Amino acid sequence: MSSIADNTKQQHIEQFMHQQNALDLLRFITCGSVDDGKSTLIGRLLYEAKCIFDDQVASLKQESVTYGTQGGDIDFALLVDGLAAEREQGITIDVAYRFFNTDKRKFIVADTPGHEQYTRNMVTGASNADLSVILIDARKGVIEQTKRHAFICSLLGIKQVVLAINKMDLVAYQESTFQDIHAAFVDFSRQLKFDSITAIPMSALKGDNVVSRSAHMTWFHGPTLMAMLETAPIPSLAADHGLRFPVQWVNRPHLDFRGFAGTLAAGTVKPGDEVRVLPSGATAKVEEIILFEQQLQQAQCGQAVTITLDKEIDASRGDMLVSAKDPCEVSDQFEVELVWMADEQGYLGRSYGMQIGTNWVNAQITEIKYKTNINTMEQNPARTLTLNDIVVAKVSLDKPVAFEAYQQCRPLGAFILVDRFSNATVGAGMIDFALRRAANVHRQSVNIDKAARNRLNGHQGKVLWFTGLSGSGKSTVANIVEQKLHQKGIRTYLLDGDNLRHGLNKDLGFTEADRIENIRRITEVAHLMVDAGIVVLTAFISPFRAERQSARARFAEGEFIEVFMDTPLEVAEKRDVKGLYQKARRGEIPNFTGISSPYETPLEPEFKLSTEQTTPEQLAQLLLAKLEL
Repeated sequence: MSSIADNTKQQHIEQFMHQQNALDLLRFITCGSVDDGKSTLIGRLLYEAKCIFDDQVASLKQESVTYGTQGGDIDFALLVDGLAAEREQGITIDVAYRFFNTDKRKFIVADTPGHEQYTRNMVTGASNADLSVILIDARKGVIEQTKRHAFICSLLGIKQVVLAINKMDLVAYQESTFQDIHAAFVDFSRQLKFDSITAIPMSALKGDNVVSRSAHMTWFHGPTLMAMLETAPIPSLAADHGLRFPVQWVNRPHLDFRGFAGTLAAGTVKPGDEVRVLPSGATAKVEEIILFEQQLQQAQCGQAVTITLDKEIDASRGDMLVSAKDPCEVSDQFEVELVWMADEQGYLGRSYGMQIGTNWVNAQITEIKYKTNINTMEQNPARTLTLNDIVVAKVSLDKPVAFEAYQQCRPLGAFILVDRFSNATVGAGMIDFALRRAANVHRQSVNIDKAARNRLNGHQGKVLWFTGLSGSGKSTVANIVEQKLHQKGIRTYLLDGDNLRHGLNKDLGFTEADRIENIRRITEVAHLMVDAGIVVLTAFISPFRAERQSARARFAEGEFIEVFMDTPLEVAEKRDVKGLYQKARRGEIPNFTGISSPYETPLEPEFKLSTEQTTPEQLAQLLLAKLEL
């Protein structure tokens, strides 16, 4: 009898597991303004779906008494708000993910913050969602943060929206309130890219229209939230797409095996398929598809596998294996939609790291076409980026990458921008299309190269990058160094900040954005001169580390020599040869480095010089003695 019971139990377990595996999975987010009831709604869903244990229910009741946010009622938000700061303040700060299921479907829900300052976390939660539940407090209606979250959902390709008009119990369950809010949201969303908007009046706290129909709103004949979630169509994975396989790792445990590991971003692949490596364009045929110790006859979109090819080709992390018959595009310049996620401003011309798929490249924002006003949907001009700005911009990379438009294939069109010094994510973007000139402009090969010019000159081209405060002695020392190099027969050119502002950079002011563009132009001019075999001396304040690092990155190893004129502000201000510090102190010169704009000291310059105790002539001699020219 015991054996029969065990067999029956095993059969029930296997039957249950088979049933669970057969269920499809819907990923959705809850979003909206702060205190619209997002966490409470998810807690109610988990509670009603019986996805929490008895001890969790008991703990929830006790914590509800402890925090007292709902009087004597259960505070369902405590099931989701896990951080101490969230529980103490009654708000959501970070993205909280929860898994639950019903007899009809499995769900992963992301509870995203409502506060404007945490919009970056909302973007994270929305990036993988199939559906968005946008909550609105029935007492407040459609407000700015509601619009911002709806706009971001549309931007990130979410097509289905459930408009959860919450807290209907606080407006006496009035149908007119529901209809007015529904109409206002539909009117706002006409310019967005939603396929469907399903409005549901509810009370997450009381349970009205969440899982069961509300006895207080008999005038509503639409679905409950749970019924909507259980029947909403799930966007199909890109299985009918051409193969898109970003290489994450080259697996070579021994000399007889070389495989490319990664996750299929789109399409399918099987042995014998011809693939192309992008951006190089080399082709080969798939030999094996390996999943741990198995060899697969076919790999599907979303599977992590290792692919071997029938011949040795050059491919590494960041490259893309694609269908040879249906390849994607390759470019290094794009028009993108970008959400700025950093407290620090973003600027045109500043260099950022870009993570796109498994690829890491250097990127610059070259143009901001417009910034969207969330309230009016107006497209306004902009030159800088501030926290939560949503813009259409142009981005230039330092090398071509394989991509697809975000709306066609999310994994190949999504990217993040990263600050090169703090490694903080500062922006999240979606590629719209490649710029035409990126596909049409190619490098022209020349017969006389840098090495040939260096041989003719008898020395190597370099850039001596003098940086420091105004009055630190940059121009003085650079001028003496150039004279001495000239006397030795070395071809030189001195690029001085003031001189170039009379010509090349006369259109630029002294805002942070203008300073960044100023250094970008100087960097490109210096790069051309070094390519010509000239020793270039630049004398610019160049106050920001990011721009100096970007300048260094444009040159080969050993060609960029940073010379920091280490003169304290009080010393430079006493000199004040041009009277600039006095004017800055009186407020007559805005954005003056050292007074109203920061100077970021070099961390590891090749040379650190000071004119406090040493004359410019002596410093020039010291520098020349150590230079390898």
